[in-house]
Amino acid sequence: QVQLVESGGGLVQDGGSLRLSCAASGRTVSSAVMGWFRQVPGKEREFVAGITYNGGRTNYADSVKGRFTISRDNAKNTVSLQMNSLKPEDTAVYYCAAAATARITIVTSEKAYNSWGQGTQVTVSS
Repeated sequence: QVQLVESGGGLVQDGGSLRLSCAASGRTVSSAVMGWFRQVPGKEREFVAGITYNGGRTNYADSVKGRFTISRDNAKNTVSLQMNSLKPEDTAVYYCAAAATARITIVTSEKAYNSWGQGTQVTVSS
């Protein structure tokens, strides 16, 4: 079983930047697609970004394209999400997730991801 722990969330002003990190332990995630999701109260969790097992391909939600960048370091068993030009509508709890059965297909449905972190709050003030 993989344990995922997110860090880096916080309060930032409109237009600011944050970098989220996700550290995996228990098992390596080097062969898994990794994703970031976010959720606001009363809404479903939504896909934000994903990356293939070797970092060769990435995929982003339209709402974050050009502003967010996902990356991974398999040697350190970590995944990061660099968030620039943040907007108040980016406010949410952000979750890191691993899809152990996927390597090269970045699935955007949360059902494909079998390991989740506890989430980290990102708040963007206007």
